[in-house]
Amino acid sequence: MLSQADDGLAAFPADGEVFDIDLLDLSVQPGDHPFHSSNLDAIRRNWAAESAANPALYDGSMVLFSSLRIGTGEMVGAGHIVPYSTFLFWRRQAEPDFGYHLFAFPVVLSADGAMIAVEMGAHTANAGRVYCPAGSLDGSDIVDGKVDVDGNMRREVLEETGLSLAEAVIDPQLRAYRRGRRVTMFRVFRLPLSTEAIFERVAAHMAVDEEQEISRAVAIRSADRSAYDYTPDMYPLLDWVFPG
Repeated sequence: MLSQADDGLAAFPADGEVFDIDLLDLSVQPGDHPFHSSNLDAIRRNWAAESAANPALYDGSMVLFSSLRIGTGEMVGAGHIVPYSTFLFWRRQAEPDFGYHLFAFPVVLSADGAMIAVEMGAHTANAGRVYCPAGSLDGSDIVDGKVDVDGNMRREVLEETGLSLAEAVIDPQLRAYRRGRRVTMFRVFRLPLSTEAIFERVAAHMAVDEEQEISRAVAIRSADRSAYDYTPDMYPLLDWVFPG
């Protein structure tokens, strides 16, 4: 049975609780997201401030969800394409009371047991922060009106690091956890490469990458939250990958 959590998220799994997803149905609807249409002036003012502070920011587009239901093994949601500037304003709210941000973390593991993450470049919106090579769900991830989450993970890893997940052993189980209205989906990809070999491939990619989204790759080997400047969305994942 699915549970709707628009009542203050009380019906959702607890913050940080990892749960399995066996059925995922994320649709993208036409028209404006209600948060976008209700906050146009504030969004424009915030974007002016954000882009003045970081002129390299690009106001592209992404999917912000307006409804989400979670049940045993199932997650169903509907979203809208919004400008990135809308999302930046949405995430500035201390506790957004409407909408959901869904994104995916590809958990890339090396042959010697390290989790491969990236440190974001100085010109990005998350400069210096460390997390899995990932990006927001956007228009390129939509297939027949549905969001292709696995396609998003493969694309983001390739774009940011040059690594192809085609050679990975893929965990068939998709999982997720949440932090308020931010829901992180993740899947494990085990590459048959040492950490050193992976770093060499990432360095070769960075040498020719025009976007330069990342400043470096990092190898995570414990759940120590002080090891890097992690985003809080990484904390439940660290505990899950490195229990105890």
